[in-house]
This record gives sequence, C-alpha cells and structure tokens, in this order.
Amino acid sequence: MAALVFGLICYSAALADETIQIGQSAAVLLRPNSPVGTVILMPGGDGSINPGPSGEINSLIGNQLVRTRNAYVAYGLAVLVADADLDLARAVQFMARIKEPVTVIATSRGTIRAAVGISRGAKPNALVLTSGFLTSESGSVPNVASILGTPAALPPTLVIHHRNDGCKFTQPAGVAPFILWSGGRARPVWLSGGVSLGNPCEAQAYHGFNGLDDEVVTLAAGFHGL
Repeated sequence: MAALVFGLICYSAALADETIQIGQSAAVLLRPNSPVGTVILMPGGDGSINPGPSGEINSLIGNQLVRTRNAYVAYGLAVLVADADLDLARAVQFMARIKEPVTVIATSRGTIRAAVGISRGAKPNALVLTSGFLTSESGSVPNVASILGTPAALPPTLVIHHRNDGCKFTQPAGVAPFILWSGGRARPVWLSGGVSLGNPCEAQAYHGFNGLDDEVVTLAAGFHGL
C-alpha cells in the first residue's frame, strides 16, 4: 500500500505529458516537478511511436516500455519516450539538463537502436537492455556486441531477460556470452513466470514480460550503474 501511495503522490505532482523536438525527431516527455533522475525509453518493433502534438502516443502502445511509461514517473523519474529516428546523443544531453543520472532503457529491437546511438557518441550514465538482441547466440545479427565492437563503449549495463523468451532473435542463450563479452560492465537479472500469448516476439509474450511489468520497472528504475 505504501508503494501505491508513493506512486500516486509522485504522479499527481507530474507535469502534463508533452511532445518535444530533439533534432529532427519528435519524442514524448513526461516528468515530475522535481525529478530524481531521467530515463530514455527505446521501444521495440519499428520504434515508431507516432507521437501526437500534445504528448499522445499513437503507435506501439502495447510495447512493454510504452505501456509502463507512467510507472517510471511514479519513481520520480523524468521520462523521454523515443521515436525511431531519435538522435540518442542529443537526447542524452537534453535529459541530462533536466536531471542526471540518465539511464537508457531499451527493449527488443530497441536494443539495436540504443547500441547504434552509443556507437555514434551517446554517453548515458547507465544502460538497461530487456529482451535484447545481445550476441550472435541470441539469434540476431546485427546485435549489441557486434555494433559496439568493444565493451569499452558499453556503459554500466543491466540485462533483464525472461528465462522462457521464445523469440528467435532474443534467445536466452545469448545472455551469458554477452555478460562474458562485457568484461564486467554488465550483469544479468533473470525473470520467470507471467503469461505468454500470441507471437513469441511480441509484447504479450514472455518476450514482452506480459504479467511482469512491475518487476521490470522496479529493476530498471532502480539501476543507475554498477
């Protein structure tokens, strides 16, 4: 009950959602009046959230990160929901001006876009990869390791993965090689349970942590680096 009350207090003190422009890309910003940190959410799929003019999100609304965006505000975090073509380096700089630390949280195919952004100079304080395209053992090329090339480019990283993820691009077998490749910069957390419905690579399957949203948000919101 205390956690619920805390969440209601934080969200009631939040500013209205707004659509902002970062470079050539629109993004949706949510924030409490006095944020304790910031997160950039990078959804999966094609990454296009199709933002409206006043903070509306019109696509990917079922994506795990999109559907839980308000829960991060309840933790006192300012939240930027990224569109597909977001310049991540500019976005990190923008959110740092609101409040550091800045954590990038990416899921599924969004982990590819996060890796590309970091390879192009984005420097978040921390990175969370959920259901990630991590290594060739994940079943995916390209992947985070191949895009970055060296773990020296990897910020402190938390990997959140479902033990029964059935997506052919994010197989659980890819996690251990990624942790080894990271050279101590990443650590894993495994989740189990929930519900799996439909396409194994979609948001209502284990891949999308269906039924486990609270657990994912708690882990991701609390990670600011190793």
